[in-house]
Amino acid sequence: MANDEKKKKDAQVEDLGNNRVKLEIDVSAEEFEQGLDHAYDKIKDEVEIEGFRKGNVPRPVYEQHKGVENLYEDALNHVIQETYTDVVLGEELPVVSQPKIDLDVNKVQKGSPFTYTATVAVRPSVKLGQYKGFEMERPSETVTEEEIDKEIEQLREQNAELVVKDDAAVEDGMTAVFDFKGYIDGEPFEGGEAENHELEIGSGRFIPGFEEQMKGMSPGEEKEITVTFPEDYQAEHLAGKEATFEVKLHELKQKQIPELNDEFVEDLDRENVSTVEELRQDIERELREQKQKANENKLVDFAVEQASQNAEMEIPEEMVEEEKNRMMDRTKQQAQQYGIDLDTYLQLTGQDKEQFENKLKTDAERSIRYNLTIDAISKEEGIDASEEEVEAKYQELAEQHNMDVEQVREQVQDSAVKQEVVFRKTIDMLVDELELKDPESEETGENEE
Repeated sequence: MANDEKKKKDAQVEDLGNNRVKLEIDVSAEEFEQGLDHAYDKIKDEVEIEGFRKGNVPRPVYEQHKGVENLYEDALNHVIQETYTDVVLGEELPVVSQPKIDLDVNKVQKGSPFTYTATVAVRPSVKLGQYKGFEMERPSETVTEEEIDKEIEQLREQNAELVVKDDAAVEDGMTAVFDFKGYIDGEPFEGGEAENHELEIGSGRFIPGFEEQMKGMSPGEEKEITVTFPEDYQAEHLAGKEATFEVKLHELKQKQIPELNDEFVEDLDRENVSTVEELRQDIERELREQKQKANENKLVDFAVEQASQNAEMEIPEEMVEEEKNRMMDRTKQQAQQYGIDLDTYLQLTGQDKEQFENKLKTDAERSIRYNLTIDAISKEEGIDASEEEVEAKYQELAEQHNMDVEQVREQVQDSAVKQEVVFRKTIDMLVDELELKDPESEETGENEE
């Protein structure tokens, strides 16, 4: 206890405004000595000095031969981490970013105290405005016949077969199987040759003009096609260059969409569905469930968005940056799961890096604003989590991850589970407080008047 009081006394906290504070922290000679011990413990097993067994060299002997300064970096890292944490806990500071440390290492000496500063962002206070009682038009759960028809057409498209067409000429929608070899200034170029390549004509997957010039070709026919690579083509050595391709068409395939009948439905192998009428009913059920889920999300988004727009807070830039970096890391991990890097992911999603980072920053700011608002509302409303609710959440997590409850307890702290329960209860309260207007009933009322 005395030690905690001393650490708190040795730290001066200066409010810099904009939800930032600067901590001036004193490190005693004894604390630095402990840091040196820590640093030496990390390496002592590998230290070899003549006259001593490996791993048994006393620290003073090591310092005589190697110099104590070799231990400074690890010692300082350890001491700063320990003292900074003690001060943050002692002052009960709600820090939301990594500290920026300012230390003149030239003034650090064994046996002497020193002082460093740590500048850090802290959790902003939230001034709530109106956060419940908003009006919203009730989202429709009606499934139309057109929506069912569209789903059925997609099923037919997904189950289409490619049928070889011997007596046909290339046209949009057909799949051509062909060889090609490209030349620039009469010389073949890398990546410009393939055999038995398959291409759906009209898909736009080839160089502009290539597919158009293939139209009218018949299987067995050969043709020269001349195109110009776009100026922004990803392969810079080809960008803007004119190229000639020798093309030989081997085969044409036409997509054959299955007829909608009971036989087609049975081939889909959907549980308890064997007729066209049963398929329509099953699709209607699926679409209604999807709409119900989507509508739940709409209500949540609307309720939280309205509450957060009415709340006043000043979010530190460091807090946004750290959230943005977390989002960036998650995106990189998702890309890696597909075996691609971030740049390839951005190309596939049609984004450049600047657009992507701007979107991440916007999403990070919105996420922080939402979370801070919900947290403030839960405190304002006195929303808490009971033991039964926490236990139920553990059960839910166990079922989601196919684990025993005790295994989940070992990996997830009670405080995190409780926080999640409170978060969810607060959102549910905001949604329950929405005043949903039914457009049909309003129209009826107007007609009655």
